[in-house]
Amino acid sequence: MVLAAGLGTRMRPLTADRPKALVEVGGRALIDHVLDRLAAAGVTDAVVNVHWFADRLEGHLAGRAAPRIVISDERTELLETGGGLKKARPLLGDAPVFVANIDSVWIDRGDALGDLIRLWDPARMDAALLLARREGSIGFEGAGDLFMVGDGRLIFRGDAPSAPFAYMGVHITRPQVVDDGPEGPFSLSRVWRRLADQGRLFGTVLDGDWMHVGDPGSRDAAESRLAETG
Repeated sequence: MVLAAGLGTRMRPLTADRPKALVEVGGRALIDHVLDRLAAAGVTDAVVNVHWFADRLEGHLAGRAAPRIVISDERTELLETGGGLKKARPLLGDAPVFVANIDSVWIDRGDALGDLIRLWDPARMDAALLLARREGSIGFEGAGDLFMVGDGRLIFRGDAPSAPFAYMGVHITRPQVVDDGPEGPFSLSRVWRRLADQGRLFGTVLDGDWMHVGDPGSRDAAESRLAETG
């Protein structure tokens, strides 16, 4: 599932006439960066939720050959990450799925999504997150989200002043994790905190450069970084 229904408020004025998913970085729309990564990892079908400038996003996606796109329509109510995943449950089924934000672009020196697939073990985990190191990341100015213990299990920062890793917008999960969530909008973060407390939240770290494209300034910085690498 690709989460593309946000309002893109921080990206204005670039989102005055389009959804954030269609803001271009390096000559490609943000959502195409994500969908191309997923297709290369073997994903054949992707559910995309839509809200802001939904018709325009649907028109853009209609031109894609792979992965095959199914729309989860949130025109009437923006549901956030958890609520969006819950609404899309009938379209997703019960098998584990990738869930991806559209504001994450990265330069991969390894095989990030392949590493996430290889990490995934439903006997031990309910979600596996792709992480980036805070240092060197573009567009991320927070204190970090997570610590990792030896077996890849994740612990939230809590009262610590900082943590070494940030969630970079892609994870694998059992879609059932949102089944007991509230009706309407809610964040996946609350689900992850519960899973971390249960020892069921794991992660792997990107070998590469992560760009969180959340506003016009970070979009320009990401374009410059991509141009440097050709």
